[in-house]
Amino acid sequence: MTLSQSSKIPRDPLSDVLDVLGARVTRRTRIAAAGRWALAFPAIDRLKFVALLRGSHWMLVPGLPPQRLSEGDVCLIGRTAYTVASDLDMTPIDGQALYDGPGCDAARIGGDDTIGIGGTVTFAAADADFLLDMLPAFMIVPRSSPGSCAIAAVLALIGNEIERDMMGGEIVSARLADVLVVEAIRACAGSAGQSDMGWLGALSDARLGRALRAIHQDVAQPWTVARLAGVAGMSRAAFSAEFTRRVGRPPLAYVRTWRLTIARAALMRGGTTIAQVASEVGYTSQSAFTHAFRQAFGSPPKTSTRP
Repeated sequence: MTLSQSSKIPRDPLSDVLDVLGARVTRRTRIAAAGRWALAFPAIDRLKFVALLRGSHWMLVPGLPPQRLSEGDVCLIGRTAYTVASDLDMTPIDGQALYDGPGCDAARIGGDDTIGIGGTVTFAAADADFLLDMLPAFMIVPRSSPGSCAIAAVLALIGNEIERDMMGGEIVSARLADVLVVEAIRACAGSAGQSDMGWLGALSDARLGRALRAIHQDVAQPWTVARLAGVAGMSRAAFSAEFTRRVGRPPLAYVRTWRLTIARAALMRGGTTIAQVASEVGYTSQSAFTHAFRQAFGSPPKTSTRP
C-alpha cells in the first residue's frame, strides 16, 4: 500500500468568496396570497432570493421585462428595487411595511393560492461590494432549467419543514435556505447565456475559470497577466480583454481587490496583525499594503478591538 501526504483541498472561488464575505441568510420571509395584489420593495445592499412553493406571480425589476415566476422557480435579486405582483395592472403598496418589525416574517393577503418564500443574504461588515458589484441585478432559475433538480429537492424540504412545524425547524430551515442560495447561484452560472452572467459566467468558462480558480487557491502568488494567461491557455492580450469584459475589472485589479477584501475581513475578525495579514495576501511590505488598503477603502488598516 502506497501512502501519500495529505494536502489541502483546493477551494473553489464561489465557496471562497461566500466564506470570506461571511455570507448567510439572516432573514427568511413567507407570503401567502390570493386575488389581486402587488408589493414593492426598495433597493438595498443585499442579495435576496424569492422562490415559489405554490402558484405563480410576476417579478418586476427596473429596466427588464416582467418575469413570470411559477411553482418551483427561484430568482436571485441584487442591488435593485423590485415588485412582486399577481396582476401587472395593480398599483403596488409598500411591501416592506408588511414585514417591518421583529417577528413579522410572514404575510397573508386574502388566501393561499400562491405561497412564496424569501431570504435575505447579508455579508460581514462592508465586504458585500466585492460580490454584489459583479453579479447581475436579477437572475432567474426556472424549474425547467438543467440545474434545477437540486433546487427542487431543497424547496421540497423547506416546504416540508413549514408544514411539519417541529422542534428544530428554525435551524433546519436556515441551513436549507443557505443551500438554496448556493444551488441557485450554481444553476445561474451553468445556464445558457453565460456571457451575460459576468463573474458567474466567467467561473463556468473553461479558460477563465481556470485562471479564477488559480487566483483563489493561492492569492498570495506574485500573479502577472502573463502567468494567468498561461493558466487559462490564452494569449496575454486575449485573456486580459476577455477577463475584463466578463468579470468587469482587469485581471490584476481583480487580484488586488480580492487580496484587500480578504485582508479587511481578517482584520475585522481580529487575532492577527497587519504585518501578518499583509504577508498572507501577497504584499512584500507593510507600507505597500497600507497604501493599497487606504486607496481601496479610504482609511488605513487597523486590527479589530474585539475581545
